[in-house]
Amino acid sequence: MTRDAVRNGDLFAPPDGSDERKRSGQADPPPVDSQAPNGTPAPERPASRAVPPVMRVSAFVQSARLLLERNLGLLWIGGEISGCSRAPSGHLYFTLKDAHAQVRCVFFRSKAQALAFTLRDGLAVEVRATPSIYEARGEFQLNVDSIRLAGLGALYERFLQRKEALAAAGWFETSRKRALPAYPRRIGIVTSRRAAALRDVLTTLARRNPSVGVIVYPAAVQGGAAAGEIAAAIRLANRHAQVDLLIVCRGGGSLEDLWAFNEQIVARAVYESRLPIVSGVGHETDFSICDFVADVRAPTPTGAAAIAVPERRALAQRVADLRRRLARAVSHQASSRAQRVDGIARRLVHPAARLAEQAARARRLGQRLARAFAQQRMAARQQTAALRGRLARELRAPLPQSAQLAATRRGLARAGRERLARATVACERLGGALALLNPAAVLDRGYAIVTAHGGDVVSDAQQVRTGDEVQIAFARGRADATVTRTSGSER
Repeated sequence: MTRDAVRNGDLFAPPDGSDERKRSGQADPPPVDSQAPNGTPAPERPASRAVPPVMRVSAFVQSARLLLERNLGLLWIGGEISGCSRAPSGHLYFTLKDAHAQVRCVFFRSKAQALAFTLRDGLAVEVRATPSIYEARGEFQLNVDSIRLAGLGALYERFLQRKEALAAAGWFETSRKRALPAYPRRIGIVTSRRAAALRDVLTTLARRNPSVGVIVYPAAVQGGAAAGEIAAAIRLANRHAQVDLLIVCRGGGSLEDLWAFNEQIVARAVYESRLPIVSGVGHETDFSICDFVADVRAPTPTGAAAIAVPERRALAQRVADLRRRLARAVSHQASSRAQRVDGIARRLVHPAARLAEQAARARRLGQRLARAFAQQRMAARQQTAALRGRLARELRAPLPQSAQLAATRRGLARAGRERLARATVACERLGGALALLNPAAVLDRGYAIVTAHGGDVVSDAQQVRTGDEVQIAFARGRADATVTRTSGSER
């Protein structure tokens, strides 16, 4: 049956049962003879009246549902929630009512999961729903697509739309947010002079670190002109550049009370600010566009003050820790340098000892050179003898070159002796030079070495004074003496 037939009222068919038989697959009954069984003519039947067709309940309810859904469609309907419950499937069922009527509503789980608030009895809401009929029971209901709070619902929807737009523009990106200065010297506060939040922030700053300066940039925080004043105060603080960071704060309130901090002009001023901004708007559960754009969001104005400045006691403790670490580092460095100086002092050799060591080394080298020459000469003699014997054995007779060989042997012997003599003379010359450099050799010629009490050699009369004790070293033995008189050392 078509929807047009329903609209025209053609809901009934003749009660001859032909349609039912055709749907059930039964054959038409055989024709009835007009004669009675006894051959007498049958009495005539009165003509039957046309009766409306019979419609099934499911088809009727389905047609009614289609009429509602297709003719009415999605609607915004406002009312109060009553009898709200959640089924095990996750669907929400409730009644939407006003003073004169009520209607059952179903909010399916796939869409109810995105709801930003909790439904409860007595809550005034506006639902976007499609009127329909639950066919299994034939009950009229609303299939809810979305829900917003009544009155504030439109405002909250504006908040969500603006938040989504600014997030897509990149204003909430973590990469653009700046770190707060670790030790600010002066802090700016953007709020109303009469706001309780200002007293809370000032009290917290004074308690945590009274040495931090404060500049208040007054602005209305509620009302139609509040957004412009807040943005102007932020820009003024950036132009003057007298503070290290800004705190934008206000106490808690409803969405309407905090709406100034959701305006585009405030969000842009925070976004364009060169100063880092801490947003402390509302209570912990309140969120505003200013919170998302600011560099740091604090749950309360007091929390914003606690984030902005470090506690003075904690700073003092940290300075004390750094002082102790510095003292340990300096002590360790001094000890390390002292050990290095001691090691260098142990490696330091007196010039006389170094000269003696070099003389002994020269003697050892001379002895090694003499031994090397002797060994080389002996090896050459043995090699020559071996070659001579071998040659004699092979030839069995003296060669014509024997005289030349003898002369060569004598020449080699003479050259060896001369080379050895030259080496001996060079070693003696080097020994004499070393002896001349030896300070003790001077003593054999009658000189003496005078040393002061500290062991320093006295080479100038000005190094000692009358009455000083000195020690005199001779070629053999030492003597102690006392200076009785000095004379000038000018040449």
